[in-house]
Amino acid sequence: MTTSSHPLPKPAAQGSSMVKFSDKLTDSLNDITKMIEEHKVMIDSIQDIALELTNSIGTLHTLTVKYAGVANNILDGLLPIVKGLPIIPKNIVDLLVKLESITQKIIDSNAQTAKTIADVQTGLKTGDVNKIKGHAGQLQNVTNALKAILPGI
Repeated sequence: MTTSSHPLPKPAAQGSSMVKFSDKLTDSLNDITKMIEEHKVMIDSIQDIALELTNSIGTLHTLTVKYAGVANNILDGLLPIVKGLPIIPKNIVDLLVKLESITQKIIDSNAQTAKTIADVQTGLKTGDVNKIKGHAGQLQNVTNALKAILPGI
């Protein structure tokens, strides 16, 4: 018979109390539930505001793409004529070329931007946090693309 060098643990004393992990977890969950209930109105208001902001951005995006398309069509027809007229100053021609480039960038980003906005709206309406989180980076990319266009005007 071999003896272990490690003594066996002693059973808990009859009079000592033991805190169960499940009780600790239940207390934590109850605390979280209480905090959510206390801030429910604020959480719901933030969701409502986010949805309205997304709706506004979607409408602004639609308007921007519509008028970018109109401007781009005009510039596509006008630029070949303007470039052939020596009376038009070079800085005006350069400005028109830059405007055509900007409108084209807006048009080119339309599909991805519209999809991102629609997905975020769906996530906000359905409470799908993963759908919203997944588009945070894409919304940042949209913002950065707009910022990149703005200094060029």
